[in-house]
Amino acid sequence: MPIRSGFPGERLSVLPRPRVRQAAEHPVTSRLIVTDCGYFPTAADHERSRPHGCAETILILCVDGFGWCELPDGSHRVSPGQVLVVPPRIPHTYGALAETPWTVWWMHVFGDDVAPLVAASGATPQEPVLAVPDLTRAVGLVDEALRGMERDDSPATLQTAAGAAWHLLALLSTAPYGVRTARSDPIQLAIEHLQQHFARRIAVAELAAAAGLSPSHFSALFRRATGCGPHEYQTRLRMMRSRQLLDTTDIPVSAIARQVGYTDPLYFSRQFRAVHGVTATEHRARAKG
Repeated sequence: MPIRSGFPGERLSVLPRPRVRQAAEHPVTSRLIVTDCGYFPTAADHERSRPHGCAETILILCVDGFGWCELPDGSHRVSPGQVLVVPPRIPHTYGALAETPWTVWWMHVFGDDVAPLVAASGATPQEPVLAVPDLTRAVGLVDEALRGMERDDSPATLQTAAGAAWHLLALLSTAPYGVRTARSDPIQLAIEHLQQHFARRIAVAELAAAAGLSPSHFSALFRRATGCGPHEYQTRLRMMRSRQLLDTTDIPVSAIARQVGYTDPLYFSRQFRAVHGVTATEHRARAKG
């Protein structure tokens, strides 16, 4: 049975509509308002359908698993490291893939600044899925807005949330050419392949051959698209998944190491500490949320 919310561990904040109208008259938040935001971890059976669309622009950051979206101009798949941008007032349905449900951070935004910022990102009703240039940073911005709105809906909080949303939209507009949707782009296909098979170390030569490019040319285009080389990108994906498992499960660190592709727990520990500055155990012990 499809559900809208109610996932274990979820966080959710919805601004009362009268408060939205008040914020729309404020000289600062009239430019951009975060009306709703949340976090849905491993959102099995998540599905949302709006036959008449939504008044706000919807941003859905996928950090794990997979989702999908149906818009009048076509169907779209959403993978880890991508954002779905649903335009306002357009009928839509979106949800989690049944086999591997997505984990998402999301927000609804409204105001005069939203349309030009979305246009700068390159998102359109025909191509609503973008690669996120810096997923960790993007998630942090949604979390910043959500933490404030979980506390209160004071003008100061709404201004802070608006600033985080403005920053997020500006961040999306910095994605270099080639990492947006371009579903036929061999580099984008390689990125999606790595996202789906991050636990297996895949050689650059193998990726380059699949793309029909020389390893050097492939590596240059890949770095332009992601800001790093293929091996570093794989490590980032592994570290992102390990953080999620540390934060949301009680699985032993050694088992997490195996799940994300490290047969040697000591090597995993060194990698984790090099990336995060703390051990996996120390990361798990930190207060979050």
